[in-house]
Amino acid sequence: MAASDDSSHYFTEFTLAEIVDMENLYKEIGDQSLQRDFCQTVASTFSCSTNRNGKPYVTWKQVQGWFQEKLKQQSQPKYKALPSPPLQILDLSNPNFADKPVNLGTATYVQRRKGKASDVSDLAFEARSARDYAWYDVSSFLTYRVLRTGELEVRVRFSGFDKGHDEWVDVRTSVRERSIPVEPSECGRVNVGDLLLCFQDREDQALYCDAHVVNIKRGIHDQSRCNCVFLVCYDLDNTEEAVGVERICRRPEE
Repeated sequence: MAASDDSSHYFTEFTLAEIVDMENLYKEIGDQSLQRDFCQTVASTFSCSTNRNGKPYVTWKQVQGWFQEKLKQQSQPKYKALPSPPLQILDLSNPNFADKPVNLGTATYVQRRKGKASDVSDLAFEARSARDYAWYDVSSFLTYRVLRTGELEVRVRFSGFDKGHDEWVDVRTSVRERSIPVEPSECGRVNVGDLLLCFQDREDQALYCDAHVVNIKRGIHDQSRCNCVFLVCYDLDNTEEAVGVERICRRPEE
C-alpha cells in the first residue's frame, strides 16, 4: 500500500539519518532553512557522507523542497492528518493466511544474510516486520510520520522486496543498525547472554529472529572453519535450538 501523504516524494531521496538532521536544523533556524546557500551546504554535506556510498547525490532543490513542505505543515496547526490504518499482522493459525501475497522468508534474503559482512556493507540498517516479527535488511527509508502519541515511524522498503512489502515501523523499537554475520575467526566474541540475530530454519518458514545465547560448546577450529555449537533461545516463542556459527549474526558493539 502506497504512503497516503502527498509530500512523500520529498523524502524518498533521504536516509533516516538525514531526515533527523534536517528536523533538528529546522527546529534551530525555521524558515531560514529555505535559503539557497544553506540548502546547498546541507546537500553537499549529505552527498559527501559515507552513508551516501552507492546512492544518488542530494541536490539543493531536494533539500529546499523538504524544508518547504515542513514549513507548510507547520503553518497549518489546525489540521492534523490521521495516521494510516495499522498493518494487519498475519495470523498463522488462520488456514487462509497462505492466500495472502506475503512471503518474506525468501532465498534471496537468506543468501544475502549468509554472506560476509563486507558483502552487505552498504546495508546500514535492519527493521523488524510486523508480519512475522523477523528482521530484514532495509533498502531505503521512503518517508516518515509522527503519530499523535509522539512515536516516530518510518516507511521502509526491505532489501530484495518490492513496494508490496513496504511497512510502517516504529523507529525506537523496530529499526536498528544492521547485525553482522559472525565469521569463524570471530566466534570468541560471542558470549552467554548475548543478543544475536539467528537464522531460524524450520519446515514452514526460514527467518532471522532475535535470540539470546544460553550456552556455548567451544570446539577446536581454524580461521576458516568453526565447530562451536551455540544454544540459543528465541525471544519470540522461548524455544531453544543448537546452531552453528554460520546461522548467527552479532549485534554491532556500542
